[in-house]
Amino acid sequence: MASRRSATRYKDGMEKTEKGAPPRRRLSETLRDYVRPGPLGAFLLGISSGFPLTLLLATMSYWLSKIGIDKKTIGFAFALGTPYTLKWLWAPLIDGIALPFISRLVGQRRAWLYSVQILLVIALIELGASDPVHHIARFAVWGVIVAFLAATQDIVIDAYRIETLTDEQLAQGTATNQVGYRTGNLLAGAGTIYLASTEGLSLGWPMAYAITAALVIPGSIASLWLGPGKRTAVREGFSFAAFTHFLKHNVVAPFLDFFKRPGAWLILLFVMTYKLGDAVGQNMLSPMVVHQGFTDTDYIAINKLVGFWCLVIGSLVAGAMIARFGMSRLLFGAGIIMAIANLMFASVAYTGHSVALLTLAVATENLFAAISLTVFATYLAGLSNTAFTATQYALLSSVAAIARTFATTPSGYAAAAFGWPGFYIFCSGLAIPGLFFLWLMHRAGFVVESVRQIGVEGAAGEGKPAG
Repeated sequence: MASRRSATRYKDGMEKTEKGAPPRRRLSETLRDYVRPGPLGAFLLGISSGFPLTLLLATMSYWLSKIGIDKKTIGFAFALGTPYTLKWLWAPLIDGIALPFISRLVGQRRAWLYSVQILLVIALIELGASDPVHHIARFAVWGVIVAFLAATQDIVIDAYRIETLTDEQLAQGTATNQVGYRTGNLLAGAGTIYLASTEGLSLGWPMAYAITAALVIPGSIASLWLGPGKRTAVREGFSFAAFTHFLKHNVVAPFLDFFKRPGAWLILLFVMTYKLGDAVGQNMLSPMVVHQGFTDTDYIAINKLVGFWCLVIGSLVAGAMIARFGMSRLLFGAGIIMAIANLMFASVAYTGHSVALLTLAVATENLFAAISLTVFATYLAGLSNTAFTATQYALLSSVAAIARTFATTPSGYAAAAFGWPGFYIFCSGLAIPGLFFLWLMHRAGFVVESVRQIGVEGAAGEGKPAG
């Protein structure tokens, strides 16, 4: 098809051929991109973006498991992440409203970032101070508030990151952002558990959550050199005409722009299902580790520290591979290795308490997950029109979060029904729908090798099919 064989001219005059493959770059040029201001800023933004969801899901599930909450209740606790699936509803406000006074001082993107982060810190302190044993309703309310603010911070950070990275740095910047995100995961996971655990500093959960809330700071630091961003909303008076213009430009236009693209609905089905098996399996990993009898020290050293370095390696490798080999083929490969990773945990569950096998499984899963997530996140960024960055990326990431939230809500029941080995075999099979939709997209020419995908404006024609 024409879209697969098109030639795209890059800003440096190089063309991609070979069915849309990107131009080959020297390894030294690719590596230098990792330490440029943009990708370094993306790393720090990733830390601030990554830690809240870990506190809500992985760390919370570990906390609830340690105090004796049954795994069926823990499975439904993952529904606290629901705001992540709905953030597209208020993303137009982030694109279309400049906060009074502070936006004039620091720019629209940074004004939203600083304001949301202050509220997020307060909510996290309250969540940690909740007592889930005796006050589960209060605990749930603060969990939802944290999820809403964390999802809003994600909207701002994602748009800010995409706008401040050039197309040539988008793959490497996404990779460093993933490393930062996983660093936030590590600090909010192993770090928070160490602060709270009797095997660590024994500070208790309230103090541990309060200290972890300080991880909003790296993102604020990065904003000092990344600048105000490209978005500046036009301030209009309060009138019916102004309200109509706001709805047309900030609500209707971003969705029309996306859905007029070839294969828009097929793309959404792919985004929804691509990481389904990985999401379901990972959300029940903490209860499985507790059930298998691993200690807090085992969990921190294996599931967090060993896995972390594999995540770093996988993310950086994926960024270089995207720049060198292109998007479509890596999406296929990443989907396959995610299924293999879940089979590793099935072997751990079948074998029992084996530190060596758990270490191997965690290392494999985190390496493969980092590759797949970096490729997937770069693909989502490449689908976002920079004229509507916050809204379109929020739509895509919300669709992806649907699987993580609603499909994982009954995960405790699935684990109880299948047993731990059968549960992870089931999770491996959940990779099939996403790969099927990807195959349909590839066959129809709806996914190309360049970072910017078909129908996306603002990238000098990159990723568009030939006439």
